[in-house]
Amino acid sequence: MAGAHRTHEDPEEFDHNSSSSSTSPELGLNETVFQDIKAENERIDQPDEARRTLSRTTTSSSAGRNLIAFETDDPGQPYNWSQTKKVAIVVVGAVSVINSTIASSIPSGDLGPISRRFGVSGDEQQVLPNSIFLLGYVFGPLLFSPLSESYGRQIIFAGTFVLYYIFTIATPFSPNWAAFLVIRLIAGTFACSPISVIGGIYADLYNDPISRGRAMALFMTATTWGPVGGPVISGYLSTYSWRWPFWFMVIFGGASLIPVCLIPETYGPVVLQRRARYIRKHEPGAIVWAPIDFEKSTWHDLFVTFLGRPFRMIATEPLVFCTCAFMAFIYGNTAFTGAAHVTDGSAGIFYVLLIAYPQIFPPVYGFSLGQEGLAFVPIGIGALFACAIYLWWDHYLRMSKAKGKPWAQSEEFRRLPLACLGGPFLAAACFWVGWAAQPQIHWIVPVLAGIPFGIGYLLLFMSLLNYIVDAYEIFAASALAGAACTRSLFGVVLPFATTPMYTKLGIQWACSLLGFIGFGFCIIPFLFLKYGDRIRSKSKFCQELAEKRRVQQEKDEKRRLRQQRRRVRESQDAEKLV
Repeated sequence: MAGAHRTHEDPEEFDHNSSSSSTSPELGLNETVFQDIKAENERIDQPDEARRTLSRTTTSSSAGRNLIAFETDDPGQPYNWSQTKKVAIVVVGAVSVINSTIASSIPSGDLGPISRRFGVSGDEQQVLPNSIFLLGYVFGPLLFSPLSESYGRQIIFAGTFVLYYIFTIATPFSPNWAAFLVIRLIAGTFACSPISVIGGIYADLYNDPISRGRAMALFMTATTWGPVGGPVISGYLSTYSWRWPFWFMVIFGGASLIPVCLIPETYGPVVLQRRARYIRKHEPGAIVWAPIDFEKSTWHDLFVTFLGRPFRMIATEPLVFCTCAFMAFIYGNTAFTGAAHVTDGSAGIFYVLLIAYPQIFPPVYGFSLGQEGLAFVPIGIGALFACAIYLWWDHYLRMSKAKGKPWAQSEEFRRLPLACLGGPFLAAACFWVGWAAQPQIHWIVPVLAGIPFGIGYLLLFMSLLNYIVDAYEIFAASALAGAACTRSLFGVVLPFATTPMYTKLGIQWACSLLGFIGFGFCIIPFLFLKYGDRIRSKSKFCQELAEKRRVQQEKDEKRRLRQQRRRVRESQDAEKLV
């Protein structure tokens, strides 16, 4: 069993993307199996002659459990895939999330025709088409992110997209208001899966934080235009029929379905599991397994170990808790402009603002539904500026590291300075739009407030979410799931408060309230910048990852030395033959 795979008895001799096994119950490795396998660990460090003898043995004190791992240059390891393949997966991920984010905001320009079709009225009823979709975002990430860490990304990513598409087709056929809302809820639950899983997929593909950060930046920027486009599309298509915005989603989703279903598995432990299964099938007598085969697999253990992890991380990890709080505020801050959905690496903006902009532009400037949708475009333009700032900072940081500047060696300085910049941009934009939206001031002035808002919110999302992915690596999907859950919960609830808030406080002071709260939250990235390394050093999850990296480095060094000695002996033997 050579070539594309390698068998051994050491469950720790893996890259973090090769296996999710460890001594920690967080990863669910059966302790008895681990102790059996670990008994062989001592023999791995024997001289080469004994090592070669061991490699010919198919049974051992681990009861014949030979574990496979990726070779250093294994083409099956997602880290080693070609750049073209990685870019294709990044693009498909962006397309899937654009589907999701447009779907979340598509009713915003269609609320009048939808209300007339189903005979409903009142502010609370008109909030429901957007909010009920987001309600699915509350529960979905808690389910799909951990499941992707147990069963793999592919089946969760593609399977849920198919189910989302089926319910998207069903939406324009809704016979009544209740059926319409139920279908939207189910569609939203499945639509959140790409947003929940995509952060884990990018962590699977890119082990280099620089490459991963660039991919996330470009991805977030592209997907920002999904929710920006939702109000524009529905604003113009709804003039023909309330169904046409949803028919557009059916067409777009159908065009995306095939590439989404063709995306390969990227989760290293599951890739190894499939490889081991293939070997056992095609090589009679082979007794090889992947470490994930020995993880706890009962539904009770799955619930406790995987589905409960996002809650544990929120409750016990200050980095996750504070990030969730800030992200939830930004979701609520979209009461100013709806920019909120670019969470987990995705885009999605507008939910609450979808309720707030109608309180601003039609009454003050007489905007039509289509024109109101176009008012969101500056947010997308701001996102482009944010992406340029991110890439510039990435280049500046690499140059500073190359020059040996002390500050550039800190992990916190890789991401967090951008969040320190983005927070004030976002808060200032709230004051801008609130006090500029007056009849005597030209409409372009409050509309342009979307540019600093887009800069601020995307810088915050890119920096904080990338920081979480860097800090928690294989646990990133669970951390992002917890963040997505809290954000979406605010996204569901706050739209109901938006209209009363703007009615009682007025446009100026309602936006100012959000701005004051925003400036208060700006302290979070500064605190991370100063104390982040200490917080990570005390984190149970981060400690476990650090131990895995240390063990991996030791194993890699021992393997390198063994290979070096082997090459020397082979060279000496060849010289003797000559």
